[in-house]
Amino acid sequence: MIRQTSESDGSNAEILSVSDLNKAAKSLLEGHFPMVFVEGEISNFSVPASGHWYLTLKDEGGQLRTAMFRNRNQRVRFKPRNGLKVLIRGKISLYEARGEYQFIAEHMEEAGEGELRRAFEALKQRLQTEGLFNEARKRALPALPKHLAIITSPTGAAIRDVLSVLNRRFPALNCTIIPSQVQGDEATQQIVAALETANAFDEPGFDAILLTRGGGSLEDLWTFNTEPVALAIANSRVPVVSAIGHESDFTIADFVADLRAATPSAAAEILAPDQTDWMQQFDGLAQRLTRAQGSQLRAAQASVQSLTRRLRNPSQTLAQMNERLERLQPRLLTTVKRALQHPELDRLEKQMNTGIEQQLKQAQTRLSSLSGRQAELIQRQLIDERSNLQRLAGQLNALSPLAVMERGFSLIRDEAQTVIGRAVQLRADQAVTIDFSDGTANAIIQSEPTLKEEESP
Repeated sequence: MIRQTSESDGSNAEILSVSDLNKAAKSLLEGHFPMVFVEGEISNFSVPASGHWYLTLKDEGGQLRTAMFRNRNQRVRFKPRNGLKVLIRGKISLYEARGEYQFIAEHMEEAGEGELRRAFEALKQRLQTEGLFNEARKRALPALPKHLAIITSPTGAAIRDVLSVLNRRFPALNCTIIPSQVQGDEATQQIVAALETANAFDEPGFDAILLTRGGGSLEDLWTFNTEPVALAIANSRVPVVSAIGHESDFTIADFVADLRAATPSAAAEILAPDQTDWMQQFDGLAQRLTRAQGSQLRAAQASVQSLTRRLRNPSQTLAQMNERLERLQPRLLTTVKRALQHPELDRLEKQMNTGIEQQLKQAQTRLSSLSGRQAELIQRQLIDERSNLQRLAGQLNALSPLAVMERGFSLIRDEAQTVIGRAVQLRADQAVTIDFSDGTANAIIQSEPTLKEEESP
């Protein structure tokens, strides 16, 4: 509540309530110090039943009452204690109910990491300003990489986790390990060189690069917070997946990479497709191919039947035409004789009979010629249609799985009639059915299958 009052000199003075003053002071503090880093020594550390942390942060010249609420302090990876020097990131505030000035902590780390943390934030801010973190410049990963480069320590736990997941999900994925130190004085130079090697490799080239290592402190992970490594990732022509440390660890490399994975195993899950899904897709395509082959075969059979019905025997056609000619010839002669009964037309009748006989002979000759040509054309058409039918049948036979089995291959199914395509699907004492081109046989798997080990470069 604000009131105006008159002082003895006649001027007006503003009167504030306690809560109004505290509220105004809190607004000024939080507006002027939105986020600050404070370094000091812990004292009066306490943890009440609420799980919040309350402490006093002090140095030689003063002290600062500090609170870190439970949802924030659960992320701190060490146990605070009195006398420990720490670096805290947080906001200045004021507890209005008591009018107490306090520091609300958002993040806490031991003071030894303070310099590295400040360097990290400075580089992160600069690279973000330069656009290296922009989503627009990042590329999508291939759905099925054929060749994967893994840049990591060949003796670390990360590479074992990655290879285990890749072998489980998609053993056919070709992987090449480019060894590099992941911490220490030479690590930065080696990782930059490894990225350059992966981009220059072309026998065959890489579809994706996995840059990974296990967890550690900020100092352990510092190689991945250096500018040379960040620029090498940004300049890579091949998409880069970054999987550094644990899920809570973030490095500059994570922000620059095309994709950040929470852990090395999670990165392998992202890069390798699930072979079960692909096998289901292959089974679906095989069924579609079988249906398509059946449909084409039925259509070809129907076409052959239709052509067969349309084709007539040439000898039958000629016989019918000759029979008709024999029936018409006497009728024609009888009709002409009846029309020529006049005596004066006897001579003409004889001439006409002679001419008609000649015409009939010519017609018969022409009919025989046409009949021969017709028979020849029908025979040629029949040969062409049979040749086309044989060609279509050959194409269908080339696409048929039965043709593959005729060459010596066989098809193995389990008791559920599921096609077994890999040795890893078999087990000892398992009953299977083997389909050959000429029959079927039942078999028992006597021992566990021997699996091929993945080849290393």
